[in-house]
Amino acid sequence: MLVQMVSDANTAGNGFIAMFSAAEPNERGDQYCGGRLDKPIGTFKTPNWPDRDYPAGVTCSWHIVAPKHQVIELKFEKFDVERDNYCRYDYVAIFNGGEINDAKRIGKFCGDSPPAPIVSDKNELLIQFLSDLSLTADGFIGHYKFRPKKLPSTTSAPVTTTVPTTTSLKPTVVLCLQKCRRSGSLESNYCSSNFVITGMVITTVIKGGSVHATVSIINVYKEGTLAIQQAGKSMSVKIIVVCKQCPLIRRGLNYIIMGQVDEEGRAKVFPNSFVMSFKTKNQKMLNTLKNKRC
Repeated sequence: MLVQMVSDANTAGNGFIAMFSAAEPNERGDQYCGGRLDKPIGTFKTPNWPDRDYPAGVTCSWHIVAPKHQVIELKFEKFDVERDNYCRYDYVAIFNGGEINDAKRIGKFCGDSPPAPIVSDKNELLIQFLSDLSLTADGFIGHYKFRPKKLPSTTSAPVTTTVPTTTSLKPTVVLCLQKCRRSGSLESNYCSSNFVITGMVITTVIKGGSVHATVSIINVYKEGTLAIQQAGKSMSVKIIVVCKQCPLIRRGLNYIIMGQVDEEGRAKVFPNSFVMSFKTKNQKMLNTLKNKRC
């Protein structure tokens, strides 16, 4: 803070006396939010929590940094952020890494259901909270802690020479040799999928044995790290159907699509992924699943 007093060369006055006190970031929630968090255990919260709603027009960024070879476990105790199907107005975005431009987004959250517990890939997490200039809500309080990173186990096996079988082929080849099947219910597949959307297939292009499709999104129920493209109010996503006949999708039709997301944010649909025609009657069930923690 800079305080500056200027007087000219004419009449002088008696002057003034001022008093100030310093406030640490993250301690005065009604005025401050965000900052670097590097203690082994900590808490972060929206401004004004828990006395009143968070203010409009606020942006907060918490950068959590653990020692190398440790990861960060994140959990929200209470959560209430203005609800929107696409979290366009007020939202919490969480990233693996310390800079948004270089980080991989884990998810974008709003509504009154706390996100599931999150564990970072490495030793840094970035949490960004943004509110627009209109409606607000109670806000949230979250906790984090550092924990050792689990090292992958390695095992050795004797080298043998065998005749190639389907099990020794590349994963995509193996899947395409199997019969196309969809097992389980809409609910069980919802919990096991990285993303869940409804949308209309607008383009399909066959590349090799796969179909690369563009889907115009009707609604997003589970986003994860899916790379969604937005132009104005329209949203779309690129989807790779690994085996072109399995499941079979057609242009101009609406589908419920569940699948997995690779490290680059690309949506992939495998033969055992849950894909079905989308009907209006499915909307209620999907909304119920979205508000239910798996």
